[in-house]
Amino acid sequence: MVICHNILIFVFENQKYMSRRIAIKEYLQGQTILFPESMDAYIKPDAPVRLISHIVDQLDLTLVMDSYSGGGCSCYSPRMLLKVLFYGYLNNVYSCRKIARAMEENIHYMWLSGKQFPKYNTINNFRSLHLKDAVNNLFTQVVVMLIETGYLTLKEQYIDGTKLESRANRYTFVWKKSVEKNKAKLEAKIRFILQEIETGIVSDNTPDDDPPTPIKSEELRERIARINRENRSLKEQKQLDEITNKFIPKLEEYEQKLAVCGDRNSYSKTDSDATFMRMKEDAMKNGQTKPGYNLQISTENQFITNFDFYSNPTDTLTLIPFLNLHQVRYGQMPEAAVADAGYGSEENYAFMADKEIEAYVKYNYFHKEQKRSFQNNAFLIDNLYYNEQADYFVCPMGQHMTLAGKHSHKSESGYRSQVYIYQAQRCTGCPLHGLCHRSKENRCIEVNHTLRAYRKKARELLVSEEGLRHRSKRPIEPEAVFGQIKANKHYKRFRHFGKVKITMDFAILAIAFNIGKMWNKGQKTTKRGDNTPKNQSVLLLMLQKNIIVRIASQRKLLTSMAA
Repeated sequence: MVICHNILIFVFENQKYMSRRIAIKEYLQGQTILFPESMDAYIKPDAPVRLISHIVDQLDLTLVMDSYSGGGCSCYSPRMLLKVLFYGYLNNVYSCRKIARAMEENIHYMWLSGKQFPKYNTINNFRSLHLKDAVNNLFTQVVVMLIETGYLTLKEQYIDGTKLESRANRYTFVWKKSVEKNKAKLEAKIRFILQEIETGIVSDNTPDDDPPTPIKSEELRERIARINRENRSLKEQKQLDEITNKFIPKLEEYEQKLAVCGDRNSYSKTDSDATFMRMKEDAMKNGQTKPGYNLQISTENQFITNFDFYSNPTDTLTLIPFLNLHQVRYGQMPEAAVADAGYGSEENYAFMADKEIEAYVKYNYFHKEQKRSFQNNAFLIDNLYYNEQADYFVCPMGQHMTLAGKHSHKSESGYRSQVYIYQAQRCTGCPLHGLCHRSKENRCIEVNHTLRAYRKKARELLVSEEGLRHRSKRPIEPEAVFGQIKANKHYKRFRHFGKVKITMDFAILAIAFNIGKMWNKGQKTTKRGDNTPKNQSVLLLMLQKNIIVRIASQRKLLTSMAA
């Protein structure tokens, strides 16, 4: 009856507008065919969902399947859930509720899921429980696919970092110095009370000039228990009760906070892995610190090839563990590393030289020394003549500055550098004294010969033709990727607590980002008529025919690798 009613309305409308020759297409809301059409017919051949589906079909999901305990009801296919998650992150949909809703409304999600409609908590549990230990392996497999299809070589790596804010509240900070200060005050109160009770004990009557030994809560409890065995006055017993019921719990709280803080200077109460840092996005314009992570990535052709998170607010101490992670992922070090001046330390240069990596890494005053004002300043240490055989510097007046001593400098990571001190013999009466230095004594300079040699080698690489190519390409590599992630993907703040979960979340984003970049490059080459492996149809054909079986041996290595 409904179909007949719709047909009558359609005929009536056509007769009404027949005189004006208005052609209206047939519109019938009801089902007019016996069997439903294939959903595959509505998906374009070069749609990104097809690329995602083919790539996920080639992944080795051994680590994902190992996370299932077995038994119970049947579960949704992990490949289907992976496809839906990758497509959601590709389209800036990070909420499991929105992904579940899209699977009921969007034909691309329906095609990926095979008309299955899992609830949002099913998608969230799969993402949080089954992917957290396997997603790094999946990311590595996708990068290996990019290598085999000709997009990447892993020979050149452009490295940079940015800070992303944690989900934690901005006012849940715990400062290490504040905890240490309050802990010292509490220990002083405890010592004072114990000295009143235990008069004459040698350990409590140490000289004032000796630094007090930190008090541990476990040892303090044993000490209180030993004192309670003896007969004490009512006043002393009240003091012991105060220590037991008030001071010891507070002391344990301070110890727990210091243990969580570790080598960091702060952490957040709601996200203990986050460290308070100054972010570029400062809405209040007051330099407020916020809980966050230092995200390090390496790129090639604007594909993300490696990533990790660190608690260091600066990039200097992150390069060595980041390059080691690259070797763990792919079994080799890159041939060249390109980075800005934040990575130009002696420790990093020494590591790259030991690993035979060409270091196109700037140092802090690389651009400054290219200026004429720097080169014409004869009083700067870098412009003084150095006689390597006799080991002395020559000042602008021709006086020899000989070796006067040396000392070692220890970095935050424990790396030791040798610094040599050179001093002039007589600066009194020198006509250039006011231009040379302001000290009333003879001029002294501190020189790190090892760092000078590394900087000289880095300078030669950076000003070479290959170095100019890397320097011009670096701003459009990791910095462009950060811009796309933050501006286009709207990924400026994490949505999970803890390093494990944010690593899982960003790894999914990185996989989706690489697939999207692959699809975009395929679209561009298709428009140019290029028939290379980067062409979208050729790439899909390669994946369908499983030509990438050459990476089977590498996948075995990746499967056995811990996340």
